[in-house]
Amino acid sequence: MSEGRFIIRGGRQLEGETVVYGSKNAATKMMVASLLTREPCVLENIPLSGETDITRELCERIGSRMSGAEGSRWEISTPEIATSVVPELSRKNRIPILALGPLLHRKGFAEVPVLGGCPIGHRPINFHLEALNRMGVRIERRAHSYYAEAEEIHGADLVFPFPSVGATESVLLTGVLAKGTTTIHNAATEPEIMNLIGMLRAMGADIRADEVRREIEIYGVERLGGVSARVMPDRNEVVSFATAALATDGDIFIRDASANGMQAFFEAVCALGGTCEVREDGVRFFGRRPYRRMTIQTAPHPGFMTDWQQPFCVLLTQAEGASIIHETVYDDRFGYVKDLCHMGANITVTDECLGGERCRFDGATYNHSARITGPTKLSGAAITVPDLRAGMAHMIAALAAEGESVISGIGHIDRGYAKLDERLRALGADIMRK
Repeated sequence: MSEGRFIIRGGRQLEGETVVYGSKNAATKMMVASLLTREPCVLENIPLSGETDITRELCERIGSRMSGAEGSRWEISTPEIATSVVPELSRKNRIPILALGPLLHRKGFAEVPVLGGCPIGHRPINFHLEALNRMGVRIERRAHSYYAEAEEIHGADLVFPFPSVGATESVLLTGVLAKGTTTIHNAATEPEIMNLIGMLRAMGADIRADEVRREIEIYGVERLGGVSARVMPDRNEVVSFATAALATDGDIFIRDASANGMQAFFEAVCALGGTCEVREDGVRFFGRRPYRRMTIQTAPHPGFMTDWQQPFCVLLTQAEGASIIHETVYDDRFGYVKDLCHMGANITVTDECLGGERCRFDGATYNHSARITGPTKLSGAAITVPDLRAGMAHMIAALAAEGESVISGIGHIDRGYAKLDERLRALGADIMRK
């Protein structure tokens, strides 16, 4: 992880125009999907972030040839699998587990490193493993890897206890070339998954998705071909720049931002007292503190996304009265609030289900609810970033605070945001990378 730092002098209004990049959550899965075919795949609107760089390393270790990877249009060609035993990568993320299906179809066996990524709570890897096992895959957990083999991968009727994004993607990447039909009940249906499904369909896959009922049917085919596909805009980037505008009493127009999958966030902005204007070529966000107190409960799409609660929490420190965030997706995602409190925020966390609704963590000892009392004055501080989304909350708090903040561990931020400091500087932020 990068030893670099951001030095931010806060208290400046952010104004102007920026462009949203492609979604790293969609791009990385689409890169893995290219392994399902021998034919070239062209992906457009790839973000040049740390996460896509790690996935590129994964694909190249497996045998992919890349061209155009210095820009946003990449051609990935994997005519032969050089190895289906993936060695340790230079950095860890959650992507290698998704390569199991493509590698099993191409080679019959695979071994991938264990999960990495951000420390934000329990990741339900058991959903992946149980689903693949039901599809005829034998999986062995080794010291630093997962080893899998299969004589024949077949369809299965799968019911997820929770709509897991990663497990849904894993089954999609495995089921498209399986024998027979695979049905996922209680599937995740985020726009990024629909972007992946669109690519797979264009490659020749037979997939039917009912987003309302959360059901996905995958009819296995003999082979998949090459494709040209475009990565959707990054919803998390839109939220990050939007909350930066609102936290600094600013006004930012985000070109190429889409309203697709953003309704829950738009509604929260309006309830808070901010303004969003959806235009044909993007979305404008502006507002002025103090804001209105409110209650937010995270949920799978189409609910309020778990990745949005950290930057939104910063806004709630500037709301009048007591606000609530009830996290129902991950069990340990409020570690960042101690840093906000160090900057002057008044936030307490609890293992209770606040906000009126009980969730699957009820009765456990997970601190999954936060009470934010405001408005409070934020002051600059020295902060070490624990994970990507928390890092963005720290960035926004520093931009809104009075005085200087020094943010270390910025490799977490670079994993998900390309040239973030340059883009913020263009909007008027006083930010320097060291």
